[in-house]
Amino acid sequence: MDMTQVTAARPVDLLPAQGGGGSQSDYRIGVGDKLNIKVFQVEDLSFEEMVVDSAGNVQLPLIGSVQSAGFTPAEMSAEIARRLSDRYLRDPQVTVTVVEAASQKITVDGAVTKPGVYVMRGQTSLLQAVAMAEGPSRVADLSTVAVFRTIEGQRSVAVFDLNAIRQGRSPDPEVLGDDIIVVDTSRLQTTLRDVVGALPALSVFRPY
Repeated sequence: MDMTQVTAARPVDLLPAQGGGGSQSDYRIGVGDKLNIKVFQVEDLSFEEMVVDSAGNVQLPLIGSVQSAGFTPAEMSAEIARRLSDRYLRDPQVTVTVVEAASQKITVDGAVTKPGVYVMRGQTSLLQAVAMAEGPSRVADLSTVAVFRTIEGQRSVAVFDLNAIRQGRSPDPEVLGDDIIVVDTSRLQTTLRDVVGALPALSVFRPY
């Protein structure tokens, strides 16, 4: 896990529209990611480190360009196996692993020691994200930590209880590139605070 602070955060009441989004459980490959691609017992089709190009593809022997961006490693593995089995190999076993995720940024704001925009590499949980901002401030209300995300083009938000997560009473969710995390939602502007306050349940993303 490697996250590096890159810029100061914008004020919370100027939260911009964000791109991205997706499943919390499955990492989606992005442009610039470094992938390890292995085809079992076929050394010529295995690569320790292959970079996803600006078009979101990787170039592989025999099958050429393979769309990578937007797919999970499991989905990409299945696609490579399908294309190899069509013409070249019988029942190929393909494994794709993300070696390094490229410049996926999250914003950690609100009542934390060092608000900012951070670059995350690899899977990152909510607790880890807050820790990289050097943790919550002493006045933070950890029962209302908001995560803003765009899912299929729709701005969405979920609220998490960081105290419950720390105590193991709730799962520690994965954060994704372009998420905005606001610790202590009382620091949000009135409109967004009303949206968060109206959510029917914790830990569920709702459009607004």
